Amino acid sequence: MRWSRVPLAALVMLLVTVLVAAAAAACTGSTGPAADGSADNPAVAPSSSSAVDSYSPSCVAAAAALTPRARLAQQLMVGVDPADLAAAVERVRTWQVGGIFIGGNSTNLLVDGALARVQAVAKVPVAVAVDDEGGRVQRLDALDGSIPSARRMGVTMTPAQVRTLALERGRALKARGVTVDLAPVVDVGNQPADDVIGDRSFGSDPAAVSRFAGAFAAGLREAGVLPVLKHFPGHGQANGDSHQGKVSTPALAALKADDLRPYEDLIGAGEVGVMVGHLDVPGLTGGEPATVSPAAYQLLRGEYRHSGLVFTDDLGAMRAISDRYDLPDAVVKALAAGADVALWSTGDRIGEVLDTMEAALSSGKLPAEQVDASVRRILAAKGACGPQS
Repeated sequence: MRWSRVPLAALVMLLVTVLVAAAAAACTGSTGPAADGSADNPAVAPSSSSAVDSYSPSCVAAAAALTPRARLAQQLMVGVDPADLAAAVERVRTWQVGGIFIGGNSTNLLVDGALARVQAVAKVPVAVAVDDEGGRVQRLDALDGSIPSARRMGVTMTPAQVRTLALERGRALKARGVTVDLAPVVDVGNQPADDVIGDRSFGSDPAAVSRFAGAFAAGLREAGVLPVLKHFPGHGQANGDSHQGKVSTPALAALKADDLRPYEDLIGAGEVGVMVGHLDVPGLTGGEPATVSPAAYQLLRGEYRHSGLVFTDDLGAMRAISDRYDLPDAVVKALAAGADVALWSTGDRIGEVLDTMEAALSSGKLPAEQVDASVRRILAAKGACGPQS
């Protein structure tokens, strides 16, 4: 295109279009579905203008209004006993954590409006997470019926059918008070069905994993539930189970050819979170689990341009991390490395963790600017920023 031949009127119109688009982008405080429908297409590439640290003024103000300890508490997602409503209420009332995780088989917290009682004691709305993938990892099967494993979906259903299933499941989750589903699994692999990933994976073809996991995520999003892709940068070819001990993956170059392709396809296609796994990646993490490796988060934020929330895998009950670090230290290391939300399923030692975080914040080990950026992302994802400017 030769600019010398473009009429002046056309140049003016182009300039106006660019300025309007820039103004709209500057006022955006969340990463919800795009007006052009790109959130409905799981394969839409992320926009080159996607900014990791771009927030509406109301999100900046909402984060700034919190005390330093309250901001730190927003970065915690702690496990609660699914059978003990009173304990869950007291945990939120006392510590004002940003999120709770409901595991286990009991459904007490998912019936009779129980989660509304938890929200009632929160000064900031609480993110409520489950891991409802289907197959052997699901939470609503006793209440709303079982859904197939990812592998089963991949061989018996179309992506459109998977999206419809996830939409229905997401609506059921939302109606019960759940706001985050730690699913879908986007690990690529063909492990035996009962291995740590196994039938939780949609398959060994990265393109198929992207199609089916993207459809599952899109259904959850449409229902108003945040999907979380896991386990970055890829557990499908790892040499063990991170619940049991140290786990390594193939080298980074090999992961880019297979395991990381779903992230390339799906990040930026609407609102998704990403969970980082306790995976040692040769050529990336330097012998450390990815959850505490700055290089892993830099890869996710930089090369893969993820601007949404980043969660850790369980920091308290998985030996790949707990064999190396005491819980408070693991939380600080993960957040300092680049995580937004530190998750541990037992939910204990919250005061000790917060004390350690405050000390790290005071010393600069946990950078204040990084904490503020994470809290803004967290509040925006929860819709807790108040009226948008």
